[in-house]
Amino acid sequence: MRNLTFLDRSYGEAMTNTEPIRPFRIDIPQPDIDDLHDRLARTRWYDDLPGVEWNRGVPTSYLKALAATWREHDWRSWEDRLNALPQFVTEIEGQPIHFVHVRSPEPDALPLVLTHGWPSSFVEFLDVIGPLSDPRAHGGDPADAFDVIVPSLPGFAFSTPLRETGWGNLFRVAAAWAELMSRLGYERFAAHGGDVGAGVTGMLAMVAPQRLVGAHTTGPTPGFPFGPPLDPTRFDGADRARAERFNQYQRDGLGYLHLQATRPHTLAHLITDSPAGQLAWIAEKFKEWTDEAADLPEDAVSRDQLLANASIYWFSRSGASSAHITYEGMQAFRQFMEQHGGEDGGGNPTAALGVPTGVAVFAADMSVRSIIDPDGSLSHWTEYDRGGHFPAMEVPDLLVDDIRTFFGKVRR
Repeated sequence: MRNLTFLDRSYGEAMTNTEPIRPFRIDIPQPDIDDLHDRLARTRWYDDLPGVEWNRGVPTSYLKALAATWREHDWRSWEDRLNALPQFVTEIEGQPIHFVHVRSPEPDALPLVLTHGWPSSFVEFLDVIGPLSDPRAHGGDPADAFDVIVPSLPGFAFSTPLRETGWGNLFRVAAAWAELMSRLGYERFAAHGGDVGAGVTGMLAMVAPQRLVGAHTTGPTPGFPFGPPLDPTRFDGADRARAERFNQYQRDGLGYLHLQATRPHTLAHLITDSPAGQLAWIAEKFKEWTDEAADLPEDAVSRDQLLANASIYWFSRSGASSAHITYEGMQAFRQFMEQHGGEDGGGNPTAALGVPTGVAVFAADMSVRSIIDPDGSLSHWTEYDRGGHFPAMEVPDLLVDDIRTFFGKVRR
């Protein structure tokens, strides 16, 4: 293996780490694509019960139609689109880490690491990479430019196979991200994330507080919304509505989490063998977590992009390994809750460390500000009446604007 300076001079000679960073291209073997289509064609379907819709999970009628579209999905065109992005892989603590690295044409661009969550992947950020890295070409201010780095979480997409247990520890992932940024030659950098990515972003402030320019998250932050039920009467206005949504989610929205957090290996067999099962597992969350104004997942996000995301999970077999990551993460969370007496996740550790912190809350989110930011210590808080848990896919324009606005306050 050759060192980075021989692979790509654009990274510069300041990079001295001996761990190589290798260029990466997606090239799924044609037999794997044919096998996916064959399995979808031979799916043994369960008949819908009369009068049962999404309240019991993904309806067969919907999934059949989505699976039929998946059989016709042009994966090769998506490979071309994804391979147009500079992709690389390196090993950190023996684990392959795949990432996209798009350098801005602007010389003073701020390095920004974007971290996805579950059940999405680096594909989540496709529509924001261009505007963030080259605002001049997208009607923005060149002063808002970022070098964009999008790693795939360990056990997700092409950060596979998962070589050992322990990568559900978000502190460890954050340390890996800090190491990755060092290998890329970035001493100071910014971070954004949602879902699991919000947790990693928060942990980065603990791992590298002197290096982190600012931390920006969407939706719930670490320790939320997996705490005890909330008393809605404690809150007013939008916070009361979010508290009620949180309680509803606690009552009937955590089935997936209980299974992934307790029996990920059993689930792994199901979603690794059945593409229809993997598709249902993903589509359900895109239905439940996107903007409530959307009747179906594809009313909130592009069906083509949703299927590209599902394809990556299928081809990389990362549905199984991502479930194991959930198991380990929830084990760590339970230990935290036991040590802290079942507190509701109040406060924001990132801001407490002196790292400027911003939160963007979209319409379908459950972030209660009086819990997350009880003392008003956050540098930035924005609430939107559109979007949901996947804003980079649902409302990329709003997310780009919020990221630019927040880091515009702290980068100079």
